[in-house]
Amino acid sequence: MIAPDKFAGTLTSAEAVSAMSAGWSEQAPADELVAVPMSDGGPGFVDTLHASLGGELLAVTTAALPDWETQYDALPAAMLRVEDTVYVESAHVVGLAVASHSDPLRRSSHGVGVLLAHAIESGARRIVVGVGGTATNDGGAGLLAALGATAVGADLDDGPLGLKGLTDVDIDAARQVIGGIELVVATDVDSPLTGMFGATRTYGPQKGFADEDLPWIDAALEAFAVLVDRKLATSPGAGAGGGIGYALMLLGATRVSGIDLVAEACGLDRALTGADLVITGEGAFDFSSRAGKVPYGVAVAAQEKAVPCVVLAGRVDIGSREMRSLGVESAYSMSELFGEAAALDHAHDTLRQLTARVARTWSH
Repeated sequence: MIAPDKFAGTLTSAEAVSAMSAGWSEQAPADELVAVPMSDGGPGFVDTLHASLGGELLAVTTAALPDWETQYDALPAAMLRVEDTVYVESAHVVGLAVASHSDPLRRSSHGVGVLLAHAIESGARRIVVGVGGTATNDGGAGLLAALGATAVGADLDDGPLGLKGLTDVDIDAARQVIGGIELVVATDVDSPLTGMFGATRTYGPQKGFADEDLPWIDAALEAFAVLVDRKLATSPGAGAGGGIGYALMLLGATRVSGIDLVAEACGLDRALTGADLVITGEGAFDFSSRAGKVPYGVAVAAQEKAVPCVVLAGRVDIGSREMRSLGVESAYSMSELFGEAAALDHAHDTLRQLTARVARTWSH
């Protein structure tokens, strides 16, 4: 069974499946391959669920914020409606790829709030928001502002920089917009909002923050949480999406693991029945993968069925002991075999070649 996540910045989960399938078939053409593209709530969340659940894709557009206008005038997005449930993907409007040319200190989660408003207008009674792969770290303040929240002494729509000087926040209007709608947040990590293992200190560097900015950004999010709901900020998943998870919880959302939600929708357990091997993967396989990423979720499911699991990744940054603690038999790196430049610039081909090599070892 081939069940990878996206390889961030290079391959969607469907493209990763294509590359892996081609490579395995080159080496072991008689083997039966079962493809189950996965997502943890990040990029590819809507497409993966659409492939499994069917439903109707709704095309929407959100206006770009001022500091993003040099690259985008408007941001297109797709939501998935299945009966009275609408699935929303945060990365469509605040993902790393979308925001690559913007100032990380001023990135707002506003667009996710706009998507929620569109979902409500479409008649949704239940909204599931996939949170992962985002470029924002504003505690979800922009999302709340898009739904009517107001503040004193700060600009909720100006990223973490806008939270400096905050003295009061009122989110009642945003809560009224959500009303009686059931809200679910599907997270890719279980980090709290602030602190040593919170959104800023754990994921801030990969979003472009300088080391010297991390303490004051974390303090700004802490001050924001103190004004709204400090206890909720310590909840697992509050730090997902730089605090989008927290904002959704403030609006009454129930938090679930993104990989668990997708696994159920895709029938992962059923697909594992009779499998001899599971191959999963992602861009960077490291110890943070345990926090809710696809390879760990797939490995746990495989372990329960006594099926060995191997990981193929752009980079592998953990040793064999840590790997086995995650339930993974072996992990293989595209960068180690072909070099980092080739792994990034020719991801499909290098993943295909790596998979063919792995098949020599694992095909019977």
